Amino acid sequence: MSADPLRLFVALDLPGAVRDALAAWGATAADADPALRALAPSALHVTLAFLGERPVWELDGMRAAMHGAAGKAPSAVPLSLSGALWLSPRRPHVLTMGIGDASGALERLHRRLVGELGREIGWEGEERPLRAHVTVARVRQGHTPAMTGIPGAPRAAFDAPALTLYNSVLGPAAAAHEPLERIALPTA
Repeated sequence: MSADPLRLFVALDLPGAVRDALAAWGATAADADPALRALAPSALHVTLAFLGERPVWELDGMRAAMHGAAGKAPSAVPLSLSGALWLSPRRPHVLTMGIGDASGALERLHRRLVGELGREIGWEGEERPLRAHVTVARVRQGHTPAMTGIPGAPRAAFDAPALTLYNSVLGPAAAAHEPLERIALPTA
């Protein structure tokens, strides 16, 4: 692995069936609106902490932080798909699916992760609360999406299967997400 900084984030993975349903929904939305570009199924996740460019020597601390946060999860992280969500609504740049967290388990995991990352590598998370979502399509540069007539969004309830540290490798078309550490989470 190179000594150059890595562009990192920690995310919850999605069960395969949920990821596939969201990818199909994003593709259908993009087919209906040329302003949108659907993301590949492999790019769908729930980002919990975007760490940005970090030195390689911090990887062990990040792994320790993830294990610390996941190890304190006493039970499953039950989630649901809660509907279409444009970010930012006034000048949308992405179409996302909101993630419901009725039990509060996701918010607790997020707070533990941010705390552990702070202890292990001195990372300070954002002050605003987590707005859990999955980006399914991006607005093409110079275009404005219709924002209406979005196909019916899928519905699902599921447990988050894993917490993953990803290296985001920027490329000419889209970023590739290389998993560096994956920790299975408890399921119901």
